[in-house]
Amino acid sequence: MQLAGRLVEKTPDFTAIAPNITPGGRVAEWTDEDLARAIREGVTPGGSRVIGPPMPIALYSRLSDDDVYSIVQYLRTVPAVENDPGDSVYSFPLPPAYGPPVGTVPHPEEGVTVAYGEYLAGPVAHCIECHSPMGPMGPDWVNQLGAGGFEFHGPWGSSVSANLTSHAEDGLAAWTDAELKQMITRGVRPDGVKMMPPMGYGYYSQISPEDLDAILLYLRQLPALPDPT
Repeated sequence: MQLAGRLVEKTPDFTAIAPNITPGGRVAEWTDEDLARAIREGVTPGGSRVIGPPMPIALYSRLSDDDVYSIVQYLRTVPAVENDPGDSVYSFPLPPAYGPPVGTVPHPEEGVTVAYGEYLAGPVAHCIECHSPMGPMGPDWVNQLGAGGFEFHGPWGSSVSANLTSHAEDGLAAWTDAELKQMITRGVRPDGVKMMPPMGYGYYSQISPEDLDAILLYLRQLPALPDPT
């Protein structure tokens, strides 16, 4: 998580700059409810500004009350850094809102289940955000959920998100659970080759064994899809 630095993502359509979300930034004046709304609805206090892509609002809107307020409480504890990284610039108008206001979201029943794995791979870790190809309106979760093909460009060069579906040739079917866990938590392929950024291996290394099992259970049942052409 980039708390204060100038993390920039550029595309032909926008330049997104990660804001300072330490207590030394503007969020220090926000209430807990303001910060939770910004995360789940993509709207700043009073609706004065809409947060643009690549923030995965569609997924974060499904974060449970317990989880979103745990995130808020964590952000309140990080060291304050006084830094203004600048504002994002978009060449297209952002919507006034991404949907209706988010009400109460109950916490899902935890366990090694497909349902809980979907929650972890979606709103929490947003695996399906980066591992689904882009359509006209964003990640194509309707027709190509988890099929990979999203390109990332950075100081490391270019990397492409992998196919996470159960496809025999292009997906995860050929890999064991142990091999997948190694790739997720250590960023190392079965042949020992290190995987490229920007996947957050350092964070994923802290996933509990039970949560990791739930994520794999969910991924294993994704409909088989070939790599995008």
